[in-house]
Parts: sequence; C-alpha cells; structure tokens
Amino acid sequence: MKKLTFLLVALAANPAFASEGPFVSLRNAHFVILVAFLIFVGVLIKFKVPSMLLGMLDKRAEGIKADLDEAKALRDEAQKILASYERKAREVQGQADEIVAAAKRDAQLAAEQAKADLKEAIARRLKGAEDRIASAEAAALKDVKDRAVQVAVAAAAEVLANQMSASDKSGMIDAAITEVETRLN
Repeated sequence: MKKLTFLLVALAANPAFASEGPFVSLRNAHFVILVAFLIFVGVLIKFKVPSMLLGMLDKRAEGIKADLDEAKALRDEAQKILASYERKAREVQGQADEIVAAAKRDAQLAAEQAKADLKEAIARRLKGAEDRIASAEAAALKDVKDRAVQVAVAAAAEVLANQMSASDKSGMIDAAITEVETRLN
C-alpha cells in the first residue's frame, strides 16, 4: 500500500507538469510542494498515523457495532416486556369481564329476591288487612247482636212489666238467683 501511494505521487509529480525551468530545483514550486508532500507522507508513515487512523476507525466501528447490538438487545427486551404487558392486560380484561358478569348475575338474583320479598310482604299485608277486616266484621256483628239483645231484653222487660204482676216478678227474680247460684258452684 505504501509503495503504491509513493508511485502515484511520483507519477503525479511528472516534470512535464512543471510550470517553468527544470523540475528538480528549489526554485520550482511544484518540486518544492512535491518534496514537502513526500516528507509529510513520510512523517505520517513514520509515526504510523495511517494505522492509528485505521485503528481509530476500527474502534469507532466496534463502538457503533456495540451500540447496535445493545440497541437490538434493548429492542428485544422491550418487545418481551410489551408482550408480557399485553398478556397481563388480556388477563386483567378477562378478570374484569368475569367480575362484571358476576356482578350482573348477583344484581339479577338480588332483583328477583327483592321481587319475591315484595310479593311476600304484599301477601302478608293483604292477609293482615283481611284479618283486621274479618275482626272488624266480627266486632260489628257482636255489637249488632249485643245491641239487638239489649233492645230485645228492653222490649221483653217492657212487655213483661206490662203483663206480669208483682208476685210473678218476684218469683222470676228468685228463680234467676237460684240459677246463678247453681252455675257459680
């Protein structure tokens, strides 16, 4: 590589390209530039600048490759994490759907139970109302009967008072007292 570079430089510095006078002269600007360039290239080669440049380029390429590998590893890890989160999200969604379905079932059962309880309460209240009505009817009948008995007794007492004599009244009172005594004993 070094020889090829030197050969190209030497061919490029052909005396035919010189502008004036002999080519190998310090007065010829092209010759001076050629010599300076060759010295510069020689110094670069002496201090191993091309190998240092190649080493730096290789090092940079390795750094870029390492960065790319790290980026690929991070991308793979991110994809794994994303897949994990998506799986967890599906599981959570499934659990949420199950919870909602269970809540709907529970609400339906609670509504049915409330309807049954309401029907039972209405039936109890109707039964209680019917019992109160029957009791009120019985009380009214008793009151009517009692009043009828009172009226009948009063009417009978008046009829008897008008038709009975004092001795008959006294005999009836004695008979009633005797009957009460026998019943009490």
